[in-house]
Amino acid sequence: MEPKVSIIMGSTSDLKVMSEAAKFFDEMEIPFEINALSAHRTPGKVMEFAANAHKRGVKVIIAGAGGAAHLPGVIAALTPLPVIGVPIKSSNSIDGWDSILSILQMPSGIPVATVALDGAKNAAILATQIMATGDAGLQEKVIAFKADLAKKIEAANKELSEVKFKFKVN
Repeated sequence: MEPKVSIIMGSTSDLKVMSEAAKFFDEMEIPFEINALSAHRTPGKVMEFAANAHKRGVKVIIAGAGGAAHLPGVIAALTPLPVIGVPIKSSNSIDGWDSILSILQMPSGIPVATVALDGAKNAAILATQIMATGDAGLQEKVIAFKADLAKKIEAANKELSEVKFKFKVN
């Protein structure tokens, strides 16, 4: 089985955040790979990975990085695939803003879709939606996932209807 998605992180210290993407792909039964690559410590391996991922059947790359967060942009510069960046609040981060801005503020021609700080699950959902545009079975899974989200809100409102306050009118 070949991976459809590649989850890349700058180091294994990012695994706690990036594992949320892996969990979502397991739920959706989407084959993925997960690796650590560093734009600064292993630039040659990053270049080789980014240039060849599409040849291995990968459809979307999710790249998480903290601090200066160059990994998603470097990968985006070298691949024809869509790249989703996950800014990670790390030990050397300036409250996460350095990571967010490093991924978000890409130059023209090198887009990186950027999710919220530590938002690996949203990155996985977006990757799934991208792939679902050409896969009817996966599209049905996305539709079912969205319907489940709506059901959770309906259940929450039912629970809230039971909460009593002196001046609550609903």
